[in-house]
Amino acid sequence: MTETGTEILVVGGGLGGVAAALAAADSGRRVVLTEETDWVGGQLTSQAVPPDENPWIEQFGCTASYRRLREGIRAYYRRSYPLRGEAAASRTLNPGAGRVSKLCHEPRAALAVLAEMLAPHRSAGRITLLERHRPVAAHTDGDRVAAVVLADADGRRHTVTADYVLDATENGDLLPLAGVAHTTGAEARSEHGEPHAPEQADPANLQGITYCFAMSHHEGADHTIDRPRMYDFWRSYRPDFWPGPLLGFSAPDPRTLEAVPRRFVPNPDTDPLAVDADQSADAGDKELWGFRRILARRLHRPGAFDSDVVLANWPLNDYWLKPALEIDGLVDAEGVRQAHEEARQLSLSVLYWLQTEAPRADGGTGFPGLRPRPDITGGEGGLAKAAYVRESRRIRAVTTVTEHDVSMELLGPHGIVRRHDSVGIGSYRIDLHPSTGGDNYIDIASVPFEIPLGALLPARETNLLPAAKNIGTTHITNGCFRLHPVEWNIGEAAGRLAAFALDHGTSPHAVREKDELLERFTALLDRTGVERHWPDVRGY
Repeated sequence: MTETGTEILVVGGGLGGVAAALAAADSGRRVVLTEETDWVGGQLTSQAVPPDENPWIEQFGCTASYRRLREGIRAYYRRSYPLRGEAAASRTLNPGAGRVSKLCHEPRAALAVLAEMLAPHRSAGRITLLERHRPVAAHTDGDRVAAVVLADADGRRHTVTADYVLDATENGDLLPLAGVAHTTGAEARSEHGEPHAPEQADPANLQGITYCFAMSHHEGADHTIDRPRMYDFWRSYRPDFWPGPLLGFSAPDPRTLEAVPRRFVPNPDTDPLAVDADQSADAGDKELWGFRRILARRLHRPGAFDSDVVLANWPLNDYWLKPALEIDGLVDAEGVRQAHEEARQLSLSVLYWLQTEAPRADGGTGFPGLRPRPDITGGEGGLAKAAYVRESRRIRAVTTVTEHDVSMELLGPHGIVRRHDSVGIGSYRIDLHPSTGGDNYIDIASVPFEIPLGALLPARETNLLPAAKNIGTTHITNGCFRLHPVEWNIGEAAGRLAAFALDHGTSPHAVREKDELLERFTALLDRTGVERHWPDVRGY
């Protein structure tokens, strides 16, 4: 077993992890950043999910470094792709012209820009990136995490000691390894008084995961995949709360739960420059081809591409039969393995159904010209390298964000809970997908929110910080804190906080408790482009 020492260890190279590493390195600290796959970027890359963002994202509502990431993606397309003149000149270029986001794009574009952002720090030796490494153990000393043991793809063990350890894993994997008090699943209504919480706590009630996949369509070709092993099961599966078979074009509207038909027409001739991606006005999920389109052929010079490329992250391929998270006494490693395999089989079955049985507008069935695109996702069969994880373990924090802090129903149409210890902002509907506890969608209007520093502080541990979806939220509020710009903001704040504590010989808890330290830290966030308070926004 080898051993490395560093100042800040960031375990998990998703959006929060990359943001944390960049912030700490920008502060002059030495960082080891680990990633379980061979692609950093998490939701944007290995999970292949275009960014879900607030409606004001082009003007405000994110950190300066997240904005550099967004503009870097646009510059990548302008620099490398044969865009039409009007598209290249558009200040708000949406490369995929998808309706879910103002910046739908291919995973490799985000990967390239993240690599550029990390590059100078790696060259200077401030960031050491360990890909294909996952945490398998943690050594603690009282209230401190002294070291984390990592395993590489060949099973070799590597121990990293650090002054600060940041958990930016997709599932909050360090929390049980280090014995950090945490929670999973749904809290009982009695715990926080949340109106949409269940009467009884259910630690195994988690939002479903999704293995996204990319595809293009080539009329006259036959790209039909082999019949998936579980196709018969998924073809006949009909949830109790679904209007028909899961493999079908009818699904609940997340906001009303009414049965709504979805449309699927490959490569429409509509002008992608006319797409207005604004989920606050229109969820955009009724037309599946354009919903998460990540390459729009008609944005480019004629003949450059013979098909759009779309990303399937739809009601059809959300998986919720088993929890995909180890939970003491409830779910073991074998159960998690089975959940992931069944989720992969579901997505492959959706693709096979589309190719062979899906109803077409002309009265026929099947789209055999649908081609899976592993060259786009980097994963086998066109699936993403990793599952899209919506809900992880969450620390028992100094501050827990509850439904009372974000619900429009409770706060009113212009309500915002102001935080004296705010380290960032976010805005998204409370969007809970069907869950392993048998819940249908829970989709609740919310108000813009501020991220309290207290939600990043474990109740006990002094040198471990959450840096992703594992902060002090509930099952309900995780639904609006889990999206791309918020995860990035959380990671950036955690990286800055660890570096600030080292610079001042103090602790993260003391930064929040002592007015002078909190004022200096929040001033640092202000200087580095972290928006901590919302302007007077209306119309959400």
